[in-house]
Amino acid sequence: MIVYNVTVNVDEEIHENWLDWMTTKHIPQVMETGCFTGSEIFRLLSPETEEGVTYSIQYYANDLEEYEKYQIEHAAFLQSETKEKFGGRYTAFRSVLEKV
Repeated sequence: MIVYNVTVNVDEEIHENWLDWMTTKHIPQVMETGCFTGSEIFRLLSPETEEGVTYSIQYYANDLEEYEKYQIEHAAFLQSETKEKFGGRYTAFRSVLEKV
């Protein structure tokens, strides 16, 4: 199993709107690509961040090929929507993990 992890620090004053948009629009759009079998979103509790609110969104793929398909065919467009809506109000760090 492959885990595509997106860690996002969001400005405190918009994090509720960002979270609502992520759970009602963005994450469902990512799942509609068919590249992932599931997803979860977590709020970081520790260590506490000095600014903003930090979330981790995890998407589960059966194999690396499905993840790569997402990156090639869908990621740029879906990420651009987020930048257009919340640009400058968040920072994101992406990583790919393999279950061992």
